[in-house]
Amino acid sequence: MAAAARVQCHNNTSLTGSPLPRRRRNSPTLHFSPNRVNFTPLKWIGDGSSSCTRMVSGPSLKGGTTTVRAALEEEKKTDAVSEVVEEEKRFTCVMKFGGSSVATAERMREVADLVLTFPEESPVIVLSAMGKTTNNLLLAGEKAVSCGVSNASEIEELSVIKELHLRTVKELEIDPSVVSSFLEELEQLLKGIAMMKELTLRTRDYLVSFGECLSTRIFAAYLNKIGVKARQYDAFEIGFITTDDFTNGDILEATYPAVAKRLYDDWMDDPAVPVVTGFLGKGWKTCAVTTLGRGGSDLTATTIGKALGLQEIQVWKDVDGVLTCDPTIYKRATPVPFLTFDEAAELAYFGAQVLHPQSMRPAREGGIPVRVKNSYNPKAPGTIITKTRDMTKTVLTSIVLKRNVTMLDIASTRMLGQVGFLAKVFSIFEDLEISVDVVATSEVSISLTLDPSKLWSRELIQQASSCQILKHFVLFRGLIFVPCKQELDHVVEELEKIAVVNLAKGRAIISLIGNVQHSSLILERAFHVLWTKGINVQMISQGASKVNISLIVNDAEAEGCVEALHKSFFESGDLSELLIQPRLGNGSPVRAMQVEN
Repeated sequence: MAAAARVQCHNNTSLTGSPLPRRRRNSPTLHFSPNRVNFTPLKWIGDGSSSCTRMVSGPSLKGGTTTVRAALEEEKKTDAVSEVVEEEKRFTCVMKFGGSSVATAERMREVADLVLTFPEESPVIVLSAMGKTTNNLLLAGEKAVSCGVSNASEIEELSVIKELHLRTVKELEIDPSVVSSFLEELEQLLKGIAMMKELTLRTRDYLVSFGECLSTRIFAAYLNKIGVKARQYDAFEIGFITTDDFTNGDILEATYPAVAKRLYDDWMDDPAVPVVTGFLGKGWKTCAVTTLGRGGSDLTATTIGKALGLQEIQVWKDVDGVLTCDPTIYKRATPVPFLTFDEAAELAYFGAQVLHPQSMRPAREGGIPVRVKNSYNPKAPGTIITKTRDMTKTVLTSIVLKRNVTMLDIASTRMLGQVGFLAKVFSIFEDLEISVDVVATSEVSISLTLDPSKLWSRELIQQASSCQILKHFVLFRGLIFVPCKQELDHVVEELEKIAVVNLAKGRAIISLIGNVQHSSLILERAFHVLWTKGINVQMISQGASKVNISLIVNDAEAEGCVEALHKSFFESGDLSELLIQPRLGNGSPVRAMQVEN
């Protein structure tokens, strides 16, 4: 491969067509195993003058002359490096901090102090963007589409982003050049969007990447200022390789060896605390910046944990771990001390904001415990998530509410005894790229729920009611604006070709996460609580994971249901006592159950 300082894409063509102000750190290498050969991408170190050079080369299987023998020799060298690292002080944990944890200069100081309170640790730090920066970047991009080039510099959200980051570096007393070139490039990017009058998914991902790239540079600079040697990394430059699904990329297996080699090689050359951007990756074919979906910084942290084989992954949030319910719904929610990966995945999928739905997979595969802690209250024990735990006395772990869902009842007598009817139904949702949450079936009908905000970019736009051009629309597939009603009508229109369809909006999913070996007890108590409140459950489904039971109710009644269920399950005595009571033939305990209204 040529040694010229040029970004190479999958087809060996330049992304920009011009030389880049970067020097190559080392040559691409191969890692050989009996099952596959993995390429390590080129490593580039920038001079910090321009972030437009942040797109780097992707792995390629073309044009290489490396032999298997050379690959084996490289693997031996890598093994030797690993053995040396074992003897040295190697990384012990990942510490991931969310946007609220680094939202201001004061919060960054507190996070730095928190890191220093664990001198026995050798952490890899993963950061999200500061505060609401990601939201502001997306809104700025949407406004740029129609504001005109001359007005792009005056976009309100751009001013907010500039003011936040410049104020932060000033208060932390670090060189403003750490962020100034990035802020200048951000403004130029918005002008480019205004000129083209479009915001593609690819450009959208590149736009939002500025948030993490800014926060990590500020924090790394501050650590160095206070005497803690730190090194900033953009995830897409150290081997985070994803599919080319912009706004929702999936991390590929080649990521793990690439990340491990880069971080350990740099540590051996010059030990420093790595400060890594969360949420970001690099497309396998396009070599462009991709994002992992909202909350993807958790996934970045667990991926690094698995890649490095660390002892623990710490996810620092603004709450005392995973709670028994959403504290904004019911203030007496309490922390859950222990969870399994299955429980955590269900909690995340059905709306718990503490964790990313996909983030548990790397930790589970690597057998690495995840600890969820509160950066505002570091002395709180938090929640430890492991592969297994003692469930003998566990009945219910947490109650999760997902609001604003749509329920569909699909009925057809042709379904009775017919092969492939369900496949036809779900192929319609696949074609329209609409996510299905909860499903229940009978001989002649299917009931299911839809979540129109499953794509995180849609969810953001729905919240942007203050933006004039977005008031009456939601974002469909991140690119085309379509009224939400039209989208649902399209679903019904397609389904009515094969069945009778009834659409019901304004529903909510209440998910009961716990030990479904005691599902009879859970349902018995839950239905008694809802019956006393006069609530009718419109649909029920038990997940295949066997840790979740979902109840569908009217959205307007949902918060009251959560509060009543929480009081009954978590505040009316130890439910484990019911597990050892003699029971009647229908499964009810002999003693009458007292439910708090």
